[in-house]
Amino acid sequence: MSENEKSQDDALNGAPPAQPDTRPDDQPNEQQDAPLDEGGAPMQAAAEADSESGEPTPEERLAEANDQLLRSLAELENTRKRAARDRSEALKFGAMSFARDMLGVVDNLQRALKAMQDLGDEMPDATRSLLEGVEATERDLLAALARHKVTPLVPMGEKFDPNMHEAMFEAPGTGQENGTIIEIIETGYLMEERLLRPAKVGIAKD
Repeated sequence: MSENEKSQDDALNGAPPAQPDTRPDDQPNEQQDAPLDEGGAPMQAAAEADSESGEPTPEERLAEANDQLLRSLAELENTRKRAARDRSEALKFGAMSFARDMLGVVDNLQRALKAMQDLGDEMPDATRSLLEGVEATERDLLAALARHKVTPLVPMGEKFDPNMHEAMFEAPGTGQENGTIIEIIETGYLMEERLLRPAKVGIAKD
């Protein structure tokens, strides 16, 4: 008997119709795995877990590391600049100390020159030759100081400045404005616009 004929007989005899065969392969798999990251855990779930636990996320840890790196680099640069500035100041201070000591030599040369020049016509020939040698030495010494930016401070006729000058006396009745420098007793010196030695002066007082 064919399958059709069997079905018809079953229907006439009151038997229920045969049900179609449902195979397991036809059923969809409702428990598909969620996409995993390389570590085996869902990426979004990991980030949410970090956030919920109060731990910094990888992005936050990276930002913090970058910030610390930038701070370290800035501090390193500041340290380098401070070291260079300190080295420059040390060299400059040493040069100023040496230049200040050399001013005493200049003073002695100039005193010797003045003493010889005061002789005038009474100066012996030997002294005249010595005078020429002392003048040459003075010129060379002042030129050497000038190469190191040491320059004389000669404020004749200027207003007295207590930051640059040292008043040795005050002279009334000079006809000059009060506080005007009328005499230089000892030449002052500057080094790179910084005071090396104040000029000793006399000023008018009316």
